[in-house]
Amino acid sequence: MDGAAPSDDLKWFGEGFDGFPKNLPPDVVEYIVCILDTKLSDAQTRERLQAFQRTLASLQKKFLKEYIWQRESIQLELIRENARWMLKGSTNYGDSVADEWLIVYLLRELSKEFGDVWLRVYDSDGEFLLIEAAKVLPKWLSPEIDGNRVWIHAGRLYILAPSATEEPKPLKLEEALMAITTSPAVAQPQPEIEKEAFHRLEGYPAAIAENQHHATLPLPRKVAHILHTNPSYIAPAVETFYLRDPISLRLLQPAKGDASLAFPPEDFVEISVRFTKVLYAQLLGQRWVPRGPWADALESLVHKDRQPLVSPEKAELGIKVAAGMEMLVRHKIYADKKAAREINLLLEELDSGDDVLPTDSEIARWPKREDDERWLNIDFSEFERELAGSGGSDGFGDKAAQQNLRKMVERFNAFMEDEDADLEGARGLGLDPMDRDDDSDADQRGWEDPESEDDSTDDDYADAEYAEYEKAFEKFMSLSSAEKSALTDDARELARAEEAEQEEDEEIKKLSEMMEAELFSHGALNLNPAPTTGKASNKTVSFTDKGKGKKKVEVSEQDDEYEDNLLDDDYNLAENMLRSFKGQVGMAGPAGNLMGLMGVQFPPDEDDHSG
Repeated sequence: MDGAAPSDDLKWFGEGFDGFPKNLPPDVVEYIVCILDTKLSDAQTRERLQAFQRTLASLQKKFLKEYIWQRESIQLELIRENARWMLKGSTNYGDSVADEWLIVYLLRELSKEFGDVWLRVYDSDGEFLLIEAAKVLPKWLSPEIDGNRVWIHAGRLYILAPSATEEPKPLKLEEALMAITTSPAVAQPQPEIEKEAFHRLEGYPAAIAENQHHATLPLPRKVAHILHTNPSYIAPAVETFYLRDPISLRLLQPAKGDASLAFPPEDFVEISVRFTKVLYAQLLGQRWVPRGPWADALESLVHKDRQPLVSPEKAELGIKVAAGMEMLVRHKIYADKKAAREINLLLEELDSGDDVLPTDSEIARWPKREDDERWLNIDFSEFERELAGSGGSDGFGDKAAQQNLRKMVERFNAFMEDEDADLEGARGLGLDPMDRDDDSDADQRGWEDPESEDDSTDDDYADAEYAEYEKAFEKFMSLSSAEKSALTDDARELARAEEAEQEEDEEIKKLSEMMEAELFSHGALNLNPAPTTGKASNKTVSFTDKGKGKKKVEVSEQDDEYEDNLLDDDYNLAENMLRSFKGQVGMAGPAGNLMGLMGVQFPPDEDDHSG
């Protein structure tokens, strides 16, 4: 793996094929650390990289003592690739983009201490640092050719520019490292681009603590013990609840007489739980109607006679955390998850008596903290002012989100004011003339636009539809976070219900077609059978009507004319059903099954015993 950013420049066999393009999964950031010093031996290079790892560990202890990662933490592995020692790692940051930028901050800070280090950071979008600096990039630099051209060295951002004779294209990792080593002029710091690319790091390291949120919640004593032992377990517990499926929900309901819950919702105590802001918002925004013991526990927590009183919102959050912990340790898909294994070991120690649950007096000595939740609130009018570029009040909510929004608005306005910019970002980048909405030659072209007659009607309809959309969007944005999440969950449940109903209809349709084919093969659905020729005959058929004993029905076959006048569809269906049953020769079949469902049991066919 050469560490290049995702690319589509695949060459086929015979054209210099060098392997299939490697794409990172969504929400994954990857990073590479190299030592470039020709004076160092191979062993010395390895020692420098190990020193880099140790310094990273020290930096984490300094700044990340209480930090909670959304999914995975930063991790660097010493590897040897293409006869070169380097550090490489990747982190799945889930929904927490703050984790991705924390990794950028840590690596950039370390690069200031190690002057011989060159490193790069990229994700599934490629060189995401350049995305932040899109408005100040040189015109030659595009996503198609930026692979392995963006590096961080001594805390500065470097871009490897192609020479005047070089064809712009993405570089392989070894090509980039060779260019840095042999042609230092190729790699030049880019102060203007650097300022834009690293603007999200301006609040660090203070932003690390600001990404946390503390809340005091009622939790089962077992859950409180687990989270006190390792507060980071809150991340997998919340995410397990957030990604719950029908199997997970079934695990929350023990069978009758089976007390198999690992974390039964009982013996509640109040403790302070540390979240990331993303985790807290995910938990708060989930709509869930608990059932069974979980519903009973929720009702008990918010009962007016309970002391101390618990707000319904806090009680619901505590129930969600406990349910997420239960799903985490019991669902098979999480069996290999590190957190699930460690929590199960803690539970085994409790069961064996090697550990005991904390008492009320011990829990009372644990520190408690309740953070303000105003960062969750967004004033819609202030949001509109920010979009217009005229914000400035304190009613927006989260300051980091406010700054990012302002930056986005600035970039958008700069793009709109750029006279050279167009749909591609710069004028003249190969748009087909037919792709341009330009009717300036309508008088000279000599032919009529076939869609011109409908333009007015279509435009009116589109305007009305867009107005409805704007109205609905404005109403949606004015809702609270919890209300938005509830509407989203309702839409998701409705979609699932409709999908399940469609699947059920398809199954019924398939079964009906199979039954119809089987009945046709026996002639049971032929309501107009061919007329019988020859002499008229009489046949007596006996059958058993359940609960009423035997009855005899006289079936008289006459000539064709008399039969046409006498027989109706009901008789034909009955006769064909009897013929279909006879065709089963005593074995199971559609006719016997259908009559059995209607409570009618056929006797053995007397013709089978006639000799």
